[in-house]
Amino acid sequence: MAEPPPAAVVTQSAAETEALGARLAARLRPGDVVLVSGEVGAGKTTLIRGACRALGIAGPITSPTFTIGHRYAGDCLPVSHLDLYRLEGLDGEDPALLEDYLDSKSIAFVEWPAVAAPELTGRRVVTVRLAHAGGDTRSIEAPIASACK
Repeated sequence: MAEPPPAAVVTQSAAETEALGARLAARLRPGDVVLVSGEVGAGKTTLIRGACRALGIAGPITSPTFTIGHRYAGDCLPVSHLDLYRLEGLDGEDPALLEDYLDSKSIAFVEWPAVAAPELTGRRVVTVRLAHAGGDTRSIEAPIASACK
C-alpha cells in the first residue's frame, strides 16, 4: 500500500500534537520506520509520545538523545524510539547499532534520521516533518488521513 501524500496540519498545543501522533500510529504496521524531522524543540518527541500511547505504551516516553534508542513493549508489538542527534554519521559506530531497533516485527520512530539514510534502504519508510509556527503552534507534514473521513 502506497503512503498517502503528506497532509499539512497545524497543531495549537502539545496535546494536539500528541493526538496527531495517535492518528499516525493508527496507520502504521510492523516493519514501518517513521522518520521524524524538525528543529530542536519542534515537537518530535511529543508526536512520538502520542503515537506510542496509541500503540499501548503506558510508561514514560522520553527522547533517547544520550542513549541513542529506547525499546518499548506495546500492547501488540514492540516499538523503538531512536534519536540520532548526537551522531555525525554511522561510519565510526558499531555496524549493528540500528539492527536492535529496526526489524520487521517492530515499529520504529527515528528522530534526526539523516545519518541513518544508508541503513534504511529497502525498508518501509514514513516521513514526518515538524516546524515551529510560533508559541505552542506547530506545522506538521505527515501522511495521515483527514480526521473528517
